[in-house]
Amino acid sequence: IFLQARFIAQPTHFASPFGIIVLCRVRTRIKPSYRQKKSPMRSKTNINGPQAALTMVGAMAVIGVIDNYITLISESLSIWQFMLMRSAIALPLLAVFSILGFVTMRPKRLWAVVLRNACVALSMLFYFGSLSYMPIAQSLAGLFTSPLFILIISSVVLGERVGPVRILCVLLGFFGISLVLQLNFATLTWLSVVPIIGGFFYAIGALMTRYLCDGESTVSMLSMLMSIQALLGLIALIALAFFDISVPDGSNGFLLRSWVWPTSETLGYIVLQAVGSIFGIGLIIRAYQIGEASYVAIYEYSVFIFAPLFAWIMFGQSLDATQLLGLAVITLSGALITLRSARGERSATEETL
Repeated sequence: IFLQARFIAQPTHFASPFGIIVLCRVRTRIKPSYRQKKSPMRSKTNINGPQAALTMVGAMAVIGVIDNYITLISESLSIWQFMLMRSAIALPLLAVFSILGFVTMRPKRLWAVVLRNACVALSMLFYFGSLSYMPIAQSLAGLFTSPLFILIISSVVLGERVGPVRILCVLLGFFGISLVLQLNFATLTWLSVVPIIGGFFYAIGALMTRYLCDGESTVSMLSMLMSIQALLGLIALIALAFFDISVPDGSNGFLLRSWVWPTSETLGYIVLQAVGSIFGIGLIIRAYQIGEASYVAIYEYSVFIFAPLFAWIMFGQSLDATQLLGLAVITLSGALITLRSARGERSATEETL
């Protein structure tokens, strides 16, 4: 997940709708009794408990800090070079953890891990592609339709029970985002659907994390994502080297710029991003593994609280009344779903007793 241009979050962290088919087949071919008895995550962890929510909020706190520096990186480098360099720094660190025996980088189901992370990478391609012709606020709002897609797919395709409170919280959170980003819906065109497609594939990746990658180590998931992003960055840089493209100055050239040797200051920001992403993106993956996707996704909105807060503290970027109202609405959506979950847990405990 990234942030660019005034504390705005852009998640970074090849697939097709085949992913939905896989999820459907997994859902239909496994008997309910088997899911209840054999799924380690469902039996050991309360999927609507505070653990998944706190994990996601912690991830957004990390992402909200480190991704403010994307604005500075985009002034001189391209998104492709950034992805390649960040992965080149992060992957050896993950390998060290694996060699020391703390975690394993080897996936249990290679096809599932590749498919999940390919979906996330594909979502980024749609998102970053839209940045070349539309305002970043609108691109970001399109990408963050992912909780809406998660809600729909969870209910219609996977048959999960999604109550009115959860639906209200998702809609409230998206409304809060529109206030924070100060979207101008009058300027929307048919091309505005491109980042929404990115939001769709990001939602598929989130659901796959729970249903296809349950039991995979967080490091193996993160390593695969970094590897795919590094490959995409390398391919794009090679392609750009063969074309004479007029590159805009500053952050406007973030998508079209080829390889540029980074300054020591920019390199420091990339190192910060690489180390922070290990924890931030790793926590995102873990949150979706231990929590129900339609529940956890709501807490991704909290990045719009941490990001502007850090931008205000470190860079002096102020917020107007409308944006503050948006932060309050986002906070309200998270509080509502948390209270609703806590009440459900108490009721379940009382019934057991």
